[in-house]
Formats: sequence, structure tokens, C-alpha cells
Amino acid sequence: MTIPTSRRNTIALAAACLASLMFGLEISSVPTILPTLETVLHADFQQLQWIMNAYTIAVTTVLMATGTLADRYGRKRVFVVSILVFGLASLICGLAQDALVLILSRFLQGMSGGAMLICQVAVLSHQFQEGPERARAFSAWGIIFGIGLGFGPIVGAAIVAISGWQWVFLVHAVIAVVTTSLAVTGVQESRDPDAKHLDIAGIATLSTSVFCVAFYITQGPDFGFASSTGLAIIAAAVLNFLAFVLAETRSARPMFDFSVFRIRAFSGALIGSAGMNFSFWPFMIYLPILFHGALGYGNLASGVALLAYTLPTLVIPPIGERILLRFGGGITIPAGLFTIGLGFVLMWVGSGVAHVTWLTLLPGCLIAGTGLGLTNTPVTNVTTASVSSTRAGMASGIDMSARMISLAINIAVMGFILIAGISSWLSNTLPVALDAGRLQDLAQRIAGGTARASDFPELAFLPAADSVLQEALIHGFRLVLLYGGMSVWILALASFLIFREDYTARSSRSSNEAEPDCLPRSSP
Repeated sequence: MTIPTSRRNTIALAAACLASLMFGLEISSVPTILPTLETVLHADFQQLQWIMNAYTIAVTTVLMATGTLADRYGRKRVFVVSILVFGLASLICGLAQDALVLILSRFLQGMSGGAMLICQVAVLSHQFQEGPERARAFSAWGIIFGIGLGFGPIVGAAIVAISGWQWVFLVHAVIAVVTTSLAVTGVQESRDPDAKHLDIAGIATLSTSVFCVAFYITQGPDFGFASSTGLAIIAAAVLNFLAFVLAETRSARPMFDFSVFRIRAFSGALIGSAGMNFSFWPFMIYLPILFHGALGYGNLASGVALLAYTLPTLVIPPIGERILLRFGGGITIPAGLFTIGLGFVLMWVGSGVAHVTWLTLLPGCLIAGTGLGLTNTPVTNVTTASVSSTRAGMASGIDMSARMISLAINIAVMGFILIAGISSWLSNTLPVALDAGRLQDLAQRIAGGTARASDFPELAFLPAADSVLQEALIHGFRLVLLYGGMSVWILALASFLIFREDYTARSSRSSNEAEPDCLPRSSP
């Protein structure tokens, strides 16, 4: 029986939305169970970082490869396979018995999740090509993604309270079965007839470079940033990145086509993709630690408090899409980034009061989430609309690569800033001097929420020693908030200037050559 096109598109949209729900839940539900994993699996702070970073780094290893594979072998085929593997990887995560196994299985989950994410964007770009219809589809996709992100914290906390942390992962094995059936029924097969080969050199060099940078930032305090090991790792990162650029510029059909950066709408939107991951997303990994370690909330209370940060991502995307259709990407994306930065500055102010509570952080959380909602789907819409539909896989691959590479690096950077801020506070506050190793250990345990003054003889004689540790944690978080706010404001300005230059260039053309300012469209 032939399925009408409209019904087929609805089923395809449902498959893409369920896939985005799974991907969103795996970002936002896992941070709330990190304190539980720390206890049950005896994981230290660095292992907790890698439980998150293994997922994001793995996503980056497959993004561009998936775009190429999907363009060549079919977006539907690769989409279905990626959903099935994601379900299997989630099953393995749920059965893990120690931190190392969970980290490795999270890497597999991240690889399949990255492939799934690229394909859902490419599927939507192919099946919804007209402006209003496309905007509605991406808006629905953004809402469901927002549900996964917005309710992920409370879902994760509730699952731990009712059954066990394992079901935070195992639930996706069930959802994957339903999503697969919808994808098989509704998604139209599409491919790029010009895609002929897989760029192995580009994949290997880019993935190695990103991994080296994240590893250097995360493990640097242990082996020494300026040590021979540290310098060797950063040299490997630089050399692999140079090799990546060389490989892509010399390839007849590169997976990362640098020529798209000459399209200023694409470049301006891509900065928006990175900007969200210099601020909003990596901080969500650490926000449960602030609620749990500094404010003393339990898992469920932390999950509820996190809703203020994530729920705006659920309700704001349709507004962002309407603003995009009315004013174009040159206004929508920089304004969204600026709003995220404003939220971070308000959280920084709220964390500096005498008695910090979730209420003092609430205005900043709501505004940062609103900015994310304004930015998230428009950047994807603009990047994929800026190139031809046959290169949708490549465009979505670059977009998601910018997101996940910046996310992986900034998870590590924010962790480093947090530890450095705690160490600085302790050095300036404690009446006794701790050696570097002892100070680093104490700072990591404070960041992980496991430090107790009674565990450190050097602190036992201090009055209200536990309060000192709490103040140190808050001080570290204030530096992280400042970093996130300033970074995203700088990127908002860069995005605005790139879009503005594009608008100026368009205005100088004759009226019959001009195009709308970065509005969604089906072809360049």
C-alpha cells in the first residue's frame, strides 16, 4: 500500500523527533546521575568528566564520516543502522559494572548517536524543502529535542530514585525499536550522486586532534602542561589538525569542504553552533555538581532545579523559527547568543550573594535557556539551507562537528577552570600551605562533591571547615560562569559582523541578484 506523501512525511518527522529525544536525553539526564555513578562505580572527578566527554568526543569522530556515508549510501539506510546501534550501545551502558566499561560503552553510544543526529537533520532537510513547511518541521524537531533536554534532568533523577541508574541508559533500547520502525516506514531514501568515497585521512586526523586537545586539558594537571608528555600531546594535536587541513584541501571530494565558508550565512550560523557549546551545553554537565555539592540538594531536587535551565529550550524554539523567518539569521543567531551570555552573567551575579540558592540563580538560568531556544534550531536551519540539498549530509556534518568539537573541548576547559578556581581559593584562604599534589586532590574531590574536611587533617582544626570547601566550590563555579558568558558574547559579536558583512555585500548588488538575508530555503 502506498502511503500518501503528507502522512509519510509525518512518520519521518516522528522518527527524527524520537531520535532527537534519545540524543537529548543522553546529554541532559546523565549529568544528574553523576553523583550516583561516583558512589556506585567509585569514579573520581576525571572519570566523571570522561563519562560525559567520551560521548561527545565519539560524536565528533563520526559526524563527517556519517555525512559522507549518508550522502553516498543513502540517508535512510545509515539512519536506521545508527538507531539500532544506539539502542545496542545503550544496553551495554546499562549493564556496565565499573567506570572504565561505562566510559568505553559511552564512546560506542556517542558514535552511534552522532551518526543518528547527522541523519535526522539530513532527512528533515530532504523531506521538508519549502520555507514554511521546513520551518514547522525544524520547529517540531527542536521542541522534541527540547523535551529531551528539558526533562532529562528530572527523568534521570526520577529513574535513579524509582529503579536504578542503569535504566537511564536501558530505556533507549526500547525507544530505539519504536524509532526504527517509524524510520523504515516514513523516511524517503536520498543520496548525493556525486559522493564517491570516504575520507579516511580527514576522519582520522580530525578525530585524533580533538581527542588530544581534550585529553591535554583534562589530564594536564596530572602529567604537567609543560612536561614532555604534555608538549608531545599538544604537538600531536596541532600536527593532526594541519594534516586534516592539508588532506581536505587536496581532496577532490572532501568530507569537510572549506569552500562553504565563503558562504557567509553558513559561517555566521556555524559560529552560533560553536557559541552554544562554549557556554550552555558544557555548563549543564557541571550545574548538577553546583546544586549537589555547593547547595546541598539531593539528586531529585537537583533535577527539579535544572528544569529552570533546560525548560526554556522546550518552549522557545518556535519563537526562534518565527524570528528567523521574519528577520533572518543575521539577527536571530547573534541575538540568541547574546541572550545566553546575559544569562551567564546573571548567574555569575546570583552566585556572588551572601546566601546562594537556586532562586538567586533562577533568573540567569531562565534567560540562558531562552537564548539557547532562540539559537538552537535556527543555526541548523540556516547552515543546511545555505548549501544545495544534495550536500545536506556534508552541511549538517560540519554544523554538528562544530557543536560537538566545541562541546568536547569546553567540557574539559570548564573542568580545568573549575579545578583551578577551587585551588586558587584554597591557596589564598587556608592558613596552612598544601603541596601541589595534595591541593590538586582536594580540589578535584571538592569539584566531585566528595570532599569532607574530616578527611584532610590539615583542615580539621579550622572552624566551619566544610563551609570553606563550599565557598571554594562556588568560587570555582563563578569563574566558569564568567568564562561562559564572555566567550559566548565574543562569538555573538563575531557572528553578527559576519552576517552584517554578508548583508552589506548583498545590498550592493543589483536588485535582481539580491537574495533574502539568510532565510531558510531549499537551494543556495
